[in-house]
Amino acid sequence: MSAETETKPNNSAERPYPLIDEHLKRLREEDRYRFLRRVESAQEARITLDGEPVLLFCSNNYLGLANHPDLKAAAREAVDRFGCGSGASRLISGNMSLHEELEKRLARFKQYPACILFGSGYAANVGVLSSLMEQGDVIFSDALNHASIIDGCRLSRAEVKVYRHCNTEHLESLIREATGYRKRLIVTDTLFSMDGDLAPLPDLVGLARRHDCMLMLDEAHAVGVMGANGRGAAEHYGLDDAADISVGTLGKALGSFGAFAVCRPAIREFLVNHARSLIYSTSLPPPVLAAAAKALEILETEPERRERLAENANRLAQGIRALGFSVPDPVTPIQSVIMGEEAKAMSLCEQLLLRGVYAQGIRPPTVPPETSRIRFSLMATHADEDIRNTLDALASSLAALDAPNLRRAR
Repeated sequence: MSAETETKPNNSAERPYPLIDEHLKRLREEDRYRFLRRVESAQEARITLDGEPVLLFCSNNYLGLANHPDLKAAAREAVDRFGCGSGASRLISGNMSLHEELEKRLARFKQYPACILFGSGYAANVGVLSSLMEQGDVIFSDALNHASIIDGCRLSRAEVKVYRHCNTEHLESLIREATGYRKRLIVTDTLFSMDGDLAPLPDLVGLARRHDCMLMLDEAHAVGVMGANGRGAAEHYGLDDAADISVGTLGKALGSFGAFAVCRPAIREFLVNHARSLIYSTSLPPPVLAAAAKALEILETEPERRERLAENANRLAQGIRALGFSVPDPVTPIQSVIMGEEAKAMSLCEQLLLRGVYAQGIRPPTVPPETSRIRFSLMATHADEDIRNTLDALASSLAALDAPNLRRAR
């Protein structure tokens, strides 16, 4: 081919995207632009972030199991026996003995008769809500529910009525007004991921029973953390199996990846036949399943991890409260320092990084407007010194940013 006839390759990097560029420019101007930071080590109390050693205070690795040697050994053994991937969805050839064994163990742990695994917590909430509810039904959703719940509600095509955060009086008024629907469902996070507070589960269970509503709980941040045996917030309130469906994750306190929904057998059967995020997704791979099973075993046999996590949470809460900020009651491993404006939250995040502490700034739309914050999450593997150093870093960072004025922004 001559030079004259040679076709120049299309370089997509040179193609202009003015609308996208304008949107990104606006995000930067509003202090809402997001970018990725690179972690170069395992998820531990201390990590290497973009080449620098820092204390990690924004991981959901609550029990410190993500890098546990027993989980790694179980994953290696599963790779040797079953390979790296499952190869297909559960309804094709991807349903392996490891899936069924883990489901049985999770069902026993959560004290439900049935369990179904999903590829992620997002896939679980979207799959359950969009298949179980449909046009002609109504869903009552807490105003601060996770994005995966919000999207599942939207995809269901059911009517969605949002009640004020943890406000059961408002919820009951919405329920009383909602007549003529085929199915009615209340859905809530149990431990809210941004505020660290607990849903009023006893009241929600009572409302669901009085008004013939189904109840769905997202226990993602509570499994392994709350309750005498780590079964979640429902156990904390003595309501283990009161919900029709309870979703949990394998990727936070259990240190692996994926999610599950425990429920009655009829609901499991329904989800296997209708949940698109299950039917049309390759199933969880063997090493992930084996690691999760081992983590569940550690959770059940080493309660001291959960106890240590609670101690750490209380230490950090005392320090945050002493600086003039509120903390959840009861204290949980998720605690926030609310700054108000996006720029203030991100400035505090950078000040903390300069002092060797990584606690990510959280901005809208993840949280409501004017509630941008630093979100701290605790791990059982944090040492007392780690918490002291973090509180010292927080105090000096706030001082550097004219803390009294910023605190009043709450």
